[in-house]
Amino acid sequence: MDAREHIALVGGGGKTRLMFALASELQRNGKHIVTSTTTKVWREQALQAPDVIFAEANSSWVEKLKAGLARDGHVFLGRSLIESGKVDGIVPSLADRLFQQLEVDYLLVEADGSAGRPVKAPAPHEPVIPESVTEVVAVLGLEAIGRKLEPEIVFRDDLVANITGLRQGEELSVHALSRLFLHPAGLFKGSPASAKRVVFLNKLDLLPEKQKAMMLADLILSDEMRQVVRVVIGSLNKGSYFIRGK
Repeated sequence: MDAREHIALVGGGGKTRLMFALASELQRNGKHIVTSTTTKVWREQALQAPDVIFAEANSSWVEKLKAGLARDGHVFLGRSLIESGKVDGIVPSLADRLFQQLEVDYLLVEADGSAGRPVKAPAPHEPVIPESVTEVVAVLGLEAIGRKLEPEIVFRDDLVANITGLRQGEELSVHALSRLFLHPAGLFKGSPASAKRVVFLNKLDLLPEKQKAMMLADLILSDEMRQVVRVVIGSLNKGSYFIRGK
């Protein structure tokens, strides 16, 4: 990663956990991090940060944010706490201002939802990626490989079918899943042209045939347009990973 990054996380289940895992690692290395969302996350998830600030309820939230960064190095910023128990996210323009004006090393933003499914495709209103994002990380759960295209595994299964060319009930092959990362309407839809594109293939520990993860990574990286610069394969549960690409 560069010295300073604005990172948006999109795609399948595991984004929130990845965001806080990244924040913890960066915090241990002395970096100052703001985590947030442009959609919604559960309050219990936001509380993984040492400090949680709701901008709508606090007119002095900028000062509190700066104080929290100076004290703990990591603050989660949300707009408000809503009745569902979720935290309502900030608007993209606010994320842009934070990154441009605040002395923060990393701004990590979850930019879409997946209802906990390992595979998804973005709806027309998704993902909600701020303009100043320097890197987009698209997540997919490897336990989906070999499973069927059905709502229990795939969020927005009709859109995934359109992108992959699969019909309902057909197998989620590595070739079909690779299209989710490379298709214009796929997981990187709406990414700033200058932003790096990185893939995180999670839950390797749940994939019986580990070589299929390598096959999927190689298919993504062999794209002649070189859209994706790096594929990270690993398991957040096990705390292990390795990198394919740059």
